[in-house]
Amino acid sequence: MKDLLIAALFSYLLGSIPFGFLLVKVSLGEDVRASGSGNIGATNVSRISIVLGLITLLLDACKGAAAVFLALLIFPALSYLPAYAAFFAVLGHVFPVWLKFRGGKGVATSLGAFLLLAPKSVLIVIGIFLLLVALFRYISLASIISAMLFPMLVWMFNATGAVLVFAAVLTAAIVLLKHRANLQRITAGTEPRFSLKRG
Repeated sequence: MKDLLIAALFSYLLGSIPFGFLLVKVSLGEDVRASGSGNIGATNVSRISIVLGLITLLLDACKGAAAVFLALLIFPALSYLPAYAAFFAVLGHVFPVWLKFRGGKGVATSLGAFLLLAPKSVLIVIGIFLLLVALFRYISLASIISAMLFPMLVWMFNATGAVLVFAAVLTAAIVLLKHRANLQRITAGTEPRFSLKRG
């Protein structure tokens, strides 16, 4: 239990680093939470700057991967801990203590965290995500469908343990929960479509 608490704490703290918020604040002197959807993730950052959005995407994925890598490095004998580290990294991104628990939606951090644990599943879901964005130009819709499919893909391609599937289910649930408003806007026809023609 002590090892789990330690892994959960450092994973949460890594995940809670608000890269999107910091990049926009330092580069442009703006608060990314004051525009668009109001969250700190790559999609909302890209509404201000495509370049900063891409950097945010990369850094958010890297912090998820870093949490899992540290769990693998520090606790090599505890095979279940990296899966929980992935979940708590996403939890930190979505509910960062530094920003009064108002963070992003967890997609990039989830992909980075699970890349080391379920690489085949992550690569497949990235392909599905990109296809859906290309077809419909709704990043939120692609995120929702990808999150729904991800636990099933983990179950199909990673037969090594139920803990990993359980962590994937929990992570997907958080991502879906954070996309409730997007789903409502998609249904109402008011959700903005993705475009590269932004500054």
